[in-house]
Amino acid sequence: MSESLKIDIWSDVACPWCYIGKRRLESAIDRITERDGVRPDVTIEYHSFELSPDTPVDFEGTATEFLAAHKGIPQAQARQMQEHVTRLAAAEGVEFRTDDVRHTKTLKAHELLHLAKAHGRQYEMKERLLKAYFTDGRHVGHAADLADLAAEVGLDRDEVLEALESGRFADDVAADIAQARAYGINGVPFFVLDGTYGVSGAQDPAVFVQVIDEATRNRAKETADV
Repeated sequence: MSESLKIDIWSDVACPWCYIGKRRLESAIDRITERDGVRPDVTIEYHSFELSPDTPVDFEGTATEFLAAHKGIPQAQARQMQEHVTRLAAAEGVEFRTDDVRHTKTLKAHELLHLAKAHGRQYEMKERLLKAYFTDGRHVGHAADLADLAAEVGLDRDEVLEALESGRFADDVAADIAQARAYGINGVPFFVLDGTYGVSGAQDPAVFVQVIDEATRNRAKETADV
């Protein structure tokens, strides 16, 4: 049995709660580190989930217009929802610039995350994609734009471009989405710890601390019983 506690996260790039949830999990890990004097031995892996798979790559309109249409609500209400989540993000040290967001289909971004995982750069790539989408106003749907972002975290731009244009990692994305269905996941972020403990949503860091502690204790007990 591996000593490292595995945390699998189903997430989408165009998901504000996924960005907030990422920060809250990081805060939980920092709290445990401060409490115990040592960083918990965890391995984090991101898995693909498309919240809006029918979104065109070149969506015409604002993120507010998309949200209003997607939810079937007035644009004023959609704007209020965005302002609320923007305040929550700011409390986690993340800046959301809603008016700059270029909404798009995220399938290719998920393929890129699988390529990054193969090179040991998935976590950095995930962070860069989230910041690119929510803060920097970058397009995360076109292969060329994604290759530029990948180069920023040390991946080979030409390899990324070839992989995205050929769809080399499309089956891996489909497998992630199929696994989400098997788990009954219909919203993200969704965290699975040690293949056993499920946490839905961008919970308070205290919740993540509790679940990590419980999973770690259970893992230690199982190891001792072997």
